[in-house]
Parts: sequence; structure tokens; C-alpha cells
Amino acid sequence: MPYFPLGSAFPGFPKVVDEPAVVATAEALGCTPAQVGLAWLLHRAPGVLLIPGTADAGHLEANVAVGAITIDPVALAELAAVPSRSPDFPRG
Repeated sequence: MPYFPLGSAFPGFPKVVDEPAVVATAEALGCTPAQVGLAWLLHRAPGVLLIPGTADAGHLEANVAVGAITIDPVALAELAAVPSRSPDFPRG
């Protein structure tokens, strides 16, 4: 998923990191909304290889740490309820 796995990079377009359920899950897990978004994608499709962009080593470390994040079933259900913003990407 190399193309904007967390949403658009363009101003005014939706981003998963802005969704209240993602922000709440991040706060509960002590991580960033971007990490929750990436962990959620991995949980939904473990065979997917994420290729998020990064500009520095700290961001790279945060991206790598996503593999160790466990999202509980309640949070997964809340995240699954976030409406899809793209007709090309199925929910579930």
C-alpha cells in the first residue's frame, strides 16, 4: 500500500488520522494516530506490505513499531465502523 495508506496528502481531503475512533484508540494505546492507522491496515490484511513514507529516522522507528501494536476487539469494532472515504476500498 504505497500510495497514501493513511489518506490523502492533499489539504482538504480525508485522512484516517483525523477520525475520532483512530485518535481515541491512539490515546488508549499510547501511540500516534498514524501508528494506529497502519496497525489497523496490517490487522485487516496481514499479507499486505505497507510502504509509508518517512523523512527521518525517528519516523522510520515509529513506522517499524507498528508491527508490535495489538488492537483489542472493541477498538477494532470501533475502527471498522469508520466510514470508507473511497468507493475503491471495501470496508471490513
